[in-house]
Amino acid sequence: MGSQLDPGTVTYWNLFGGGDGSRMQTMEATYEKQKGPNSLQAATFAWGNPYYTKVSLATLGDAPPDVAVSHLTRQSNLAIAGLLEPITEDMLAMVGLSSSSFSPKVWEALAVNGQRYAIPIDTHPFVLYYNKDVCEKADLLDGDGNLKEIRGTDQWEAALEAAKKVTGSWGASVATVGDTATSWRWFQSLYSQQTGSTPWLGDGGRKLTYNEDLTIKTLDYIQSLTKKKLMPAITDYTGSQTLMFTGKSAFYLQGEWEITTAESIDGLKFGMVPVPTLFDQPACQGDSHTFVLPRMNRSEDQLKRALGFVKSLLDQSLTWAQGGHIPAYVPTLDSQQYKDLKPQSNYADAVNSVVYDAQAWYSGSGSNFENTVGAQFGLVQQGQATPAAALSTARDQLLVYADTKSPL
Repeated sequence: MGSQLDPGTVTYWNLFGGGDGSRMQTMEATYEKQKGPNSLQAATFAWGNPYYTKVSLATLGDAPPDVAVSHLTRQSNLAIAGLLEPITEDMLAMVGLSSSSFSPKVWEALAVNGQRYAIPIDTHPFVLYYNKDVCEKADLLDGDGNLKEIRGTDQWEAALEAAKKVTGSWGASVATVGDTATSWRWFQSLYSQQTGSTPWLGDGGRKLTYNEDLTIKTLDYIQSLTKKKLMPAITDYTGSQTLMFTGKSAFYLQGEWEITTAESIDGLKFGMVPVPTLFDQPACQGDSHTFVLPRMNRSEDQLKRALGFVKSLLDQSLTWAQGGHIPAYVPTLDSQQYKDLKPQSNYADAVNSVVYDAQAWYSGSGSNFENTVGAQFGLVQQGQATPAAALSTARDQLLVYADTKSPL
């Protein structure tokens, strides 16, 4: 274990690539500059299940890092397996933090059997990107050049129709093939906006608890948008964003992390807002990145050093927010610098309506659950399956996981 070999070094594992990875490296460098040479040993691993397997095996083998990153929806599995140290108010106070330092919505969502095992740095919701040039021609912008509010399915479809007249192609785009998570996020956002929607999983994943009628209704609506040719039925992750970037659609639905890609497109003028409320209440699928302390025998000095590293990264939340993520750290979230950060702060309200995936050993970001359900719902978007058939298949596949004893 790195901290045993060199007690002055904090070992840190994460799963950040692309723009997130570059920003995290900048934040790590700031910490090293503050603390001196050999103060940090950071490593980045492959995103998704391989990463969480590595963290679990390293902890079981008594060789974990001092600090690791975990999605909020995955930290509960690690905690239930006994692989994480609980985070207490006394521990937070060691570095000048408390539970009130974080967005209440995110902090409450972290609870696992009444305890906290993670420290959040952000919320990353599913959002709506818009091409300002297309929207201006379609009369969808207000006097300040921002997107006019879209509320309800009638206004949404009217906006897509107006945009399609400008683009000659599409009104909006979202990935339908090759990225099962996106299909799940789009569905979960609209499903959760409806009165009567219920979590998909209950009893720790041992039961399927979704509202069948609302699921069919939501899938019917999603499919209707492709049937009406307002959105493409077949497009992959890169293709869906390219349509908006090149003015072939006005809107693009994806996680806010693609802001880095959008900013790299020469001449593209774009904005970002929360997913429009098409039904009864605001809601969007999302997750949060958190810091966890894998279980090990730590001295008080080791604990304080690990928490001090986390505090240093939280203090740099504005750098992290530039990559699109909504800060969970209240001093940054409430700061004028963040409010001045555009378009990032324009969708900050999404933190109050974010919907996290239900807890189960097989759920969370990049999980078997998202891949299973998303694959079937993608077929609905493509017109390759009816909502009823897709739901039936997804249910049969999920029941295998629900009926399997948790390996944790």
